[in-house]
Amino acid sequence: MKSNIIIAGVPRAGKSTISRRLAKQIGYRHISMDSIIAGFEKCFPETGVNTYAGLSSMDTLHIISGKMAPFVRAMLDSSEYDEFEPGMVLDMYQLLPEDYMKYIHGANCEIFYFITSDVTPQERFAIQKKYDTEKDYTFYKSDEELLEGAQYIVEQSILIKEQCLKYNLPYFETARDREQAFNDFLNFQK
Repeated sequence: MKSNIIIAGVPRAGKSTISRRLAKQIGYRHISMDSIIAGFEKCFPETGVNTYAGLSSMDTLHIISGKMAPFVRAMLDSSEYDEFEPGMVLDMYQLLPEDYMKYIHGANCEIFYFITSDVTPQERFAIQKKYDTEKDYTFYKSDEELLEGAQYIVEQSILIKEQCLKYNLPYFETARDREQAFNDFLNFQK
């Protein structure tokens, strides 16, 4: 049986970058779950999947994770995706370790988290300002919005790290030396 790979974690921790690199390295198909989640938000509001529902970032993370985890499990169990031989690399933001364990663990996949929990929100903000490019959705946001987002990213990273430790799931810190974390991960996959 093939083994799919889920790359999860927080925004701007390098999930999409490392997912694409890994997919290319091992010959898997890269699937961005962000696009699928955006489709749920726009086309199926009755599902309650709504990133911009006015809730706190932590409440939003918990709600969307709890709703998307069973969907991901159904995707993985479906023979519809057997055409993606040898497998898929799913790139996903809103998937907490607790929901991975509850709904997905035991499916034909592995999971790895990418987080930035070892910095302050101010440090996270400075890192983002340094590396943002016009291709990044955050490039055109105000400094106030970015600093608020940095607070959420660090908060969510700390929660994910705690849950990874609780469930013995692998995670990679990318705030301080992102390229080294990527290299460690890719070498881990060989």
